[in-house]
Amino acid sequence: MKIIKTFTLLACIMLTGFISQSQNISQWRGPNRDGIYPEKNLLKSWPESGSELLWTSEEIGIGYSAPVIAGNKLFINGEINQVAHVFAFDVNGKLLWKTPNGKEFFGEGYSANFPGARSAPTIYSDLVYVCSGLGRIACLDAQSGKEKWAVNMVADFGGKLNMFGYSESLQVDESKVYCYPGGSESNVVALDRFSGKPVWTSKALGDPVSFCSPIIIKLPARNVFVTLSREYLLGLDTKTGELLWSHKEDSVKLEGEHCNTPVYSDGFIYSISGDENGNGAYQIQLSPDGTTIKEVWRNGKVRNSLGGLVKIGDRIYTTSDDKKLKVLDAKTGQIVEMLNGMKGNLIAADNLLFCYTDNGYVNLISGIGTKLEVVSKFKITKGEKEHFAHPVIANGVLYIRHGNALMAYRVK
Repeated sequence: MKIIKTFTLLACIMLTGFISQSQNISQWRGPNRDGIYPEKNLLKSWPESGSELLWTSEEIGIGYSAPVIAGNKLFINGEINQVAHVFAFDVNGKLLWKTPNGKEFFGEGYSANFPGARSAPTIYSDLVYVCSGLGRIACLDAQSGKEKWAVNMVADFGGKLNMFGYSESLQVDESKVYCYPGGSESNVVALDRFSGKPVWTSKALGDPVSFCSPIIIKLPARNVFVTLSREYLLGLDTKTGELLWSHKEDSVKLEGEHCNTPVYSDGFIYSISGDENGNGAYQIQLSPDGTTIKEVWRNGKVRNSLGGLVKIGDRIYTTSDDKKLKVLDAKTGQIVEMLNGMKGNLIAADNLLFCYTDNGYVNLISGIGTKLEVVSKFKITKGEKEHFAHPVIANGVLYIRHGNALMAYRVK
């Protein structure tokens, strides 16, 4: 009996440790990077005038970076006088600190039309990990904003800046920070998250960097780092950097419109791109040990450049470049439902969809699993330039970034 009690106690300790560890990270597109937020009891409709605006800040500079909420703080990347900054606010909109992170991306030629911050911060326990559009990665103290270490993907690892700047929201685990410099030798790099020193570098395929924020798939045999390069979906062993497999996109346009984070669910990887002649949406089966893949289906009629996708049950929800929210059967890839007038960024919470469209409307959509319906919407009037930033929900508040404006709306 004593042995059983001891074993039970140890099991509880181990389980508690696992749960605590999983709750230590706050990051891009929610706890699992899949666009699904664990909110409950949200409003099922909004007033005709729109959801209640709690506060606004217009001091974060231009850019497309989404906010990340960790505990009672909000973190976001922005710029001041063309210098990248990390901003920390309390949940009432009070600025707590701001820390510079080198020059920010402002582009040349066509890319100069899309200046400013790109990626979202990643917060692990008491440390904040950020990347500027020019590839400077910094680790900051979450309480004070003090910089602990920094590296530059171009200067330190031979990275190659693409046409629109580095856009990945850094993937972090218990010991490492993963980044994609895109060089021919140091294509993908893992850094010690406490010192910034390289743990491993991988040639991978030597393919140039895209705009994807990666995921880590945790399997019994190994953990697999998954991201998109200019032309490939890649899987690397997180322990060694070994390239395990790759899946080629059929074509690329310009720099390759591979901005969407892949989603992993029940042994399958789902991805979607905006290339005119590429794969569109597709499903990849991952072997149980993570070392091999097999394409199951693809649907070239579903194209999404940067709006993300969510998988709920046996359905995949995503907006498409033809201004339709499309619902796919996850097993076959066939379109089973469409909602017109939707092109933009999509997230989910409490069995509701939230779509922030490229014309500036925030849409509340019900009917997941039955028939989709826009039940409420309102227009974003503050800020400037494109409506590209992904929305975020935390503690009953919906956060929207539009250029230099960050807004918090009550949705509970």
